[in-house]
Amino acid sequence: TEFKLGNGRKTYLSAILDLYDGSIISYVLGHSNNNKLVFQTLNQAITILKENEHPLIHSDRGYQYTSHGFKRKIEKAKMIHSMSRVGKCIDNGPMESFWGTLKCEKYYLHKYETFEALQQAVNDYIQFYNNERYQERLNGLSPLEYRAQVA
Repeated sequence: TEFKLGNGRKTYLSAILDLYDGSIISYVLGHSNNNKLVFQTLNQAITILKENEHPLIHSDRGYQYTSHGFKRKIEKAKMIHSMSRVGKCIDNGPMESFWGTLKCEKYYLHKYETFEALQQAVNDYIQFYNNERYQERLNGLSPLEYRAQVA
């Protein structure tokens, strides 16, 4: 997703959300919406996979997710890629919902002048979201509380 800083420059956040509990498992904030940003996010997620885990990864149809490099990375990690058809946002809906929540609860309430200030706010928010933000669909638990309870 895209953010604008006080100086008019744009900043981009790439993240991967675990559909099991709604937690953000990896994220990278960068200056460009490019393959490098998406690949860094994917690499973070891949490093936490256990040997026998081969998750399904949903994405939109952006050029980063349809690139040969992205396809090679998910194949090497033995992940399965899922993209909805053009004009259908079912696969990417949960991520878009998170973007809306993040922006409403953190971004729109402040004006961030620098990349570093926005980065700190995003880090703080994702920490809060994963560990403290209670969610009705998780029986009033935060995502990581829910995961711990089930484990």
